[in-house]
Amino acid sequence: MADPAMSVTPYWELTFDADGDGDAGERDRLLAGVGRRGVRDLIVFSHGWNSDRAGATLLCSRFFAPVPALAPAARIGYVGVVWPSMRFPDEPIPDFPRSAAATVVRRPALDGDTRHALLETFPGRATVVDRIARLLEQRPAEEAELEEFGRLVRLLVDVVPPGPQALFGADTLAKGVPQDEPEMFSCPTAVACEEFARALAGLESAPEAAGFALPSPWDGAHELLRQATYYAMKRRAGTVGERGLGPLVGRLAAVAPAARVHLVGHSFGARLVSFALRGLPEGVRTVKSVTLLQGAFSHYAFAARLPHDTRAGGVLQGQQNRIDGPLVCCYSRFDQALSTMYPLASRMAGDAQGLVGEMLGAKWGAMGHDGAQAVPGTHACVLADALSGPLPTSGCVNVDAAAVVRRGGAPAGAHSDIVHPELARLVLAAGRIR
Repeated sequence: MADPAMSVTPYWELTFDADGDGDAGERDRLLAGVGRRGVRDLIVFSHGWNSDRAGATLLCSRFFAPVPALAPAARIGYVGVVWPSMRFPDEPIPDFPRSAAATVVRRPALDGDTRHALLETFPGRATVVDRIARLLEQRPAEEAELEEFGRLVRLLVDVVPPGPQALFGADTLAKGVPQDEPEMFSCPTAVACEEFARALAGLESAPEAAGFALPSPWDGAHELLRQATYYAMKRRAGTVGERGLGPLVGRLAAVAPAARVHLVGHSFGARLVSFALRGLPEGVRTVKSVTLLQGAFSHYAFAARLPHDTRAGGVLQGQQNRIDGPLVCCYSRFDQALSTMYPLASRMAGDAQGLVGEMLGAKWGAMGHDGAQAVPGTHACVLADALSGPLPTSGCVNVDAAAVVRRGGAPAGAHSDIVHPELARLVLAAGRIR
């Protein structure tokens, strides 16, 4: 059981594919091991965007590392959820090895690491990736070539994929119909690229952002590719959560009913563990807390009604009631990925006019930007207060974590700055683990 690469023990890993199918051997080892090791509290952590297993395991190890000293008397087990996602190498993670791509401010073309990550994440798409890379490098002036770039990006990420993933891209439902195709896929590619280029110029304080000069649409093409791949990751996260992790937690409840489960997710991993609630078998009350760290999905996901459209609601409405404890949502104003890029990428077709800045963020904002919204009874506090007093024992709790989640450069900002003992303490507090 002891793994020299892992900071804690007992530790189990659960691997899922993009459709939520898991590794049977890992599943059986977990189901047998929890009872045998006398685990009372099982902390299950899901990474967000992450390009390889080693990186996912390293994140788990560093996040879990403070826990044994914080709760020395607790009988804790640890699980790392590994699923096929992707991080662009130009996004630095504080305290992690820095990719050479992250030292470049402007990213018009694909570096080798990004190309490799795309091929790993979207197998069988080598020809498409090569054509995308060639267009990013050449930046042809013809508008038709930019539209071809957009077509290739949509082809790469399977905007309407075959199989079960097609059901899991939505954050909200209107009259029961999923709203899941962002405007960036339906508007002219030049329009989407120009918006991303302007947003990037503002985040990076680039010289060309000054005055009234408009950036080239190709300055935003790389960002369109990034956000399109992240749309695919969001869809996968919901699939893995509901079809993979949720049913497995149900099986664990059957074989080890005394084990208390605590779900923790970062970025799209926060979406994964939230959708796991929807995949729980009826009557299972083994999940005692859920902690979302910079969740990269709609802040209205748990709302019964949307403020701007009372006919629509969140795709996870009411699922917080399946937790025998609180749903804790950490957010930070220093997370540029969620405050600026996420609303642009998430906006639906038909909302192109009249929504800018704060209005855009209010309608299409992310959980990790301002916490769960439009859920009656939600409690709000800063991190210091959450750690100094008892947390609510049920319902949604929004925690402003900007005191620690604050490091990182453009374009993601502090989105991945989650390895802090204060956040590990918050997980213990949410789960009432002592």
